[in-house]
Amino acid sequence: MQIVLREVHDSDLPVFFRQMNDPEAVHMAAFTPKDPADRDAFDAHWERIRASDAVHRTVLLDGDVVGSASVYGEPGEREVTYWIDRAYWGRGVATAALRELVAQVPERPLYARAAADNTGSLRVLEKCGFRVSAQASGYAHARGAEIDELVLTLDA
Repeated sequence: MQIVLREVHDSDLPVFFRQMNDPEAVHMAAFTPKDPADRDAFDAHWERIRASDAVHRTVLLDGDVVGSASVYGEPGEREVTYWIDRAYWGRGVATAALRELVAQVPERPLYARAAADNTGSLRVLEKCGFRVSAQASGYAHARGAEIDELVLTLDA
């Protein structure tokens, strides 16, 4: 299994859009756009973030686009986020991609947030050195409710 992170290409966006419309993945991620099926909003979002100073990468597995990983936000408050196609869950892809991303972005601390019941994502973050630093709650569009979330920090 070869995981590579590269710059996001225009041709990656339809793949990301499809991935972000998988109902099971959307439910698990919880904190998603209000309407993941709104292609105009999706395109506008990616246009904004690609113009920002954030680090956005496409995740390739053996040459195939399987997700995305990013670091965004203000210095000292930067967060990681990632999305891996559900077909690849449980194979170590997210862990390998996140390890590579945090190696490319040496600034610390880095933060992450995950729904408290998203055990897969929490496990990935912990394997990459993130530790739970706070508990919070927030409105999760994908679930139509306020849910518990954990904030994790990578200090070293």
